[in-house]
Order: sequence, then C-alpha cells, then structure tokens
Amino acid sequence: MAGEVFSTFLRLGLVSFGGPTAHIGYFHTEFVERRAWLSAEAFGELVALCQTLPGPASSQLGFAIGLRRAGALGAMAAFVGFTLPSAALMVAFAYGAQVLESPILNGVVAGLMAVAVAVVAHAVVGMARALLAGWIAWLLAAGVAIVLLGGSALGWGGTLIQPAFIALGAVVGWVGFGRGVSGGGAGSDGTDTSGTSDAAARSEQSEQSERPEQSGRPEQSEHPAPRAVQPVGGRARGAVPVGAGVACLVTLLVVLVAAPAFRAAEGSGVGALVDVFSRAGALVFGGGHAVLPLLEAGTVQSGWLSPGEFLAGYSLAQAVPGPMFSLAAYLGALADAGPGGMAGAIIAVLAIFAPGFLLLVGVLPFWDALRQRSSFAAAVKGAGVAVVGILAAALVHPIATGGLTSVWAALLAALGFGMLWVKAPPWLVVLLGAAVGTVAAVAGWE
Repeated sequence: MAGEVFSTFLRLGLVSFGGPTAHIGYFHTEFVERRAWLSAEAFGELVALCQTLPGPASSQLGFAIGLRRAGALGAMAAFVGFTLPSAALMVAFAYGAQVLESPILNGVVAGLMAVAVAVVAHAVVGMARALLAGWIAWLLAAGVAIVLLGGSALGWGGTLIQPAFIALGAVVGWVGFGRGVSGGGAGSDGTDTSGTSDAAARSEQSEQSERPEQSGRPEQSEHPAPRAVQPVGGRARGAVPVGAGVACLVTLLVVLVAAPAFRAAEGSGVGALVDVFSRAGALVFGGGHAVLPLLEAGTVQSGWLSPGEFLAGYSLAQAVPGPMFSLAAYLGALADAGPGGMAGAIIAVLAIFAPGFLLLVGVLPFWDALRQRSSFAAAVKGAGVAVVGILAAALVHPIATGGLTSVWAALLAALGFGMLWVKAPPWLVVLLGAAVGTVAAVAGWE
C-alpha cells in the first residue's frame, strides 16, 4: 500500500505547479474525488490542521494523507514522492550554477533576481490582505518591519531576531486577538464552528480556481465511497497514539535545542545546516514565501551563499512543481557549510521538513481539543501577522536592493508583479525573467 502512496504522490510532485493553495486542489481531486481515500469532511479537517500549524502546509497535508492511508511508511512515501521531483531539479540547478559560469548565466541570474522582487511583493500583498484585519495587526506588522529595517541599517541583527519577533507576534495575538478570534469551538447556536467545512470549501474553491481544466470531470468517484471517518485525533486508520505524539514533540524540542549547541561546537558543519534549516522549518507561519527571510538570515548573512545565488534559487523554486521548501536542496548543495553537494542537499531537505512533520504527528492526538481554544487560534494569527512584517522588511532589503540594480530590472519586476496580479502562473513569470536577463546580457544593457 505504501508503494501505491509513493507512485501517486510522485506523479503529483511532477505536475503540481502553483504553490500550496493549488496543491490542496490537486490533492482534493486525487484523494477525495478520484480515489476516495478519505471523505471531504476528513480532508477539510486535515486542511484546517495543516493551515493552523507552522510548517509547509501542503506537504504536511500530503504527509497526513499518507499516514491515514498506509501508516508511517505511507507518510514517508508521500513525502518522498511529492518532494523528490522538485528537490532533484533544484540540485541540478545548483550544479549548473557552479559549472556554467558565464556572462549569459549572470544575465539570467539578474533577471531571476528581478522577478524575485515581484514574487515576494505579490506574496506580501496577499498575506497582508488575508491577515492584517484591524489596527492591532497593522501596527504589529508595521512595527516589526520598521524595527528590522532600522536594525539592518544600524548593523545589528542575527539569526535569532526573526524567531524572537514571531514569538512576540504570538504573544501579542494571544493578548490582542484572543477575544476576536474563534478557535473552533461551538457557535452561539451550539453548532460546531471548528473550520472543517470552511477548510473543505476553501480546498474545493482552490481546486476550481487553480485547475480549470478539471472542471469537466464527473463528480462521481471511481472507487467506493469511504466509510464515515472519526475525528482527526480519533482511532481511524493511521491514528496516532498519544505516546507517539508526545515522543514526536519531545524529539522536535531536542532537535531545536541541540542543533545550535552542535553548531557552536563544530562551526560550519552538519550541525550548522541542521540548525538553520530546522529552525526555518519550525517557524514558518503564513505559507512557503514566509521561509524566505529565515533562510536568507541563516545562509546569506552567515556567508554561506551570495545574495545573487540565494535570490536566483528562490526564483527558480517558483518554476518547479511541488513544495517551495525544495529550495533547501539548492541551498544545501551550494552552501559553504556542511558537506555540500548532494549530501548537503539531502541534509537540508530533511532538516527543513522534519519539524513540520514532527509537530503535525505530535499534535494529531490532541487536535480535537486544541482547536477549540480561542487563545491558540489568536496566538497563531499573531505569529502570522509578525511574519508579514518580517517578509515586508526582507522585500525592501535585501531583495529589492539586490534585485533592482538597473532600469530594465525595475521594469521587469513591475511587469512580473502585474502578471502575478492578473493570475499568471509563477513559472511563466520566472521564464520571462530568465529570457529578459539573457537578452540583457547579449545586448549589454546596464
């Protein structure tokens, strides 16, 4: 059964363009409508859980589906199958960047850096529209961005400053949003308002908007309908015992505490890679783009990569299918830390994904009780608001300062943002950036 999970997710990993929201649509079509591995209600419950926790939401969703289908082996099969295509492509890009140094390649990198400005700006706008409701949220996000930019100008910062602001955002959310955020308890009429149906509706809406070519598919499943499922944390197939959940949470805590100690002891070795990428994976609220400033702080500011190498990889990650966290494969292969190459890529990928999976499995046994606490939802919202400020600061510096180095680059960034605004696929914007960069190199544009 794990083999079936692997082959199915491998195929999805080859074709799932469009980012986490589109991935949810692909998963709904494949696992609810086509294969009937789980009901729409169970799918919506898993979506709600994965969107609440930090980490790569679509990969966590795939991991959870694999877990329900074939246990622990199914979960690992889902992760490997869905991640392998994009990670392999990103490693290939890393090797290409090392062996194909030329003026034309430099032009391609400049074009990719310019469209990276457009991609991040579009992400900031989208996250702000979704998360910044009310003056407290706007004040928190603006304050975080201003302090980070001011600190950068004054030369202070460090890899822990962004996690500190995320923690601050969670505290502010718990205090400031606690009265106004529903955590999924009973509504005034006594009905369940946990977000299950909303999440399912979001996934179905995402599928229709992101994959119009599927709209003509018959709604009937080609497999028998599944039996009614129990709650996510219940005793359904793939359910996680409380002891296993606690063990995963303890393991996550040990990794996050021990990795910095190993890094301090050995310098820029494997411990340093695990420290940077595991911390980034554990602190991502608000989607894949939110990992950008955390990875930039850990790799570029540590001197492992140049800003150009980092932004080129980030842009290329928009053009490949599968999870955006596959950027870690590129960074691990190029980083001037750890073993580098294929081994560095594997370590970085495992380190960035592991926290989200450990947290997911750790929370599953307790989710039905946890989601009813309004304070939990408020803290998560506050952390997401802080991430908007962090990403906005990163947009100004180093992304815009590194990507907008010429008139043509600024015009390209503006064009790329406009294309994304009208729903052009990100991979098309990336291809445009590479093409314009090539022309700029050949024509000698300054």
